[in-house]
Amino acid sequence: MTKPIGIAGLCFGLLAVSASGANLNAGKTLVLKGNDRGVAACQTCHVSDGSGNAAAGFPRLAGINSEYLAKQLHDFKNGTRNDPVMQPIAKALSDADMTDVAAYFAAQRFTAALTMGDAVLVVRGERLALSGLWDKDIPACISCHGSVGRGVGAHFPALAGQHASYIAKQINAWRDGTRANDPQALMKGIAMRMPAADIAAVSAYFASLAPAK
Repeated sequence: MTKPIGIAGLCFGLLAVSASGANLNAGKTLVLKGNDRGVAACQTCHVSDGSGNAAAGFPRLAGINSEYLAKQLHDFKNGTRNDPVMQPIAKALSDADMTDVAAYFAAQRFTAALTMGDAVLVVRGERLALSGLWDKDIPACISCHGSVGRGVGAHFPALAGQHASYIAKQINAWRDGTRANDPQALMKGIAMRMPAADIAAVSAYFASLAPAK
């Protein structure tokens, strides 16, 4: 006679596999321990809960769309996005590994303290994020990144709660051409029309927002 599966066991099984078919337990193992193919534990830089390290320049990954995270790993692997730290790590990850680790970080709850920047800067950033600067052909950030910076799909990451220093670094990377894995060079065009003060302002604004649930 087949022994019935307890409710707890069934729930655990459901939690171990995400809606995308990713293995969350395998993703957790990569995050905490890495693998024997040269991948260091992700938590070394991004922390086990995905809160990242602003001072060291490592972004928050907790709660970021798994499609976006997986795409970035693929881009690092194939050279579409350049980073001397992430490229060798991505090259040692299989497609399944990328799916698993992306799903794990996407499932984490953001717990780190928000960065409250200069109030005047945040107000200026809010205007840019919500309304844009159409006289400079700069659209509202939320038109692509979603209301309250929640992120949309594989191409537009969540910005709410991301470290201001990291947001500014990426905008500047698009601006100077060292990053170019955005669709139709959309971010490059916008970034090139943003002065340094506007980059700092919009980065401070999104860093001050609690991530959407």
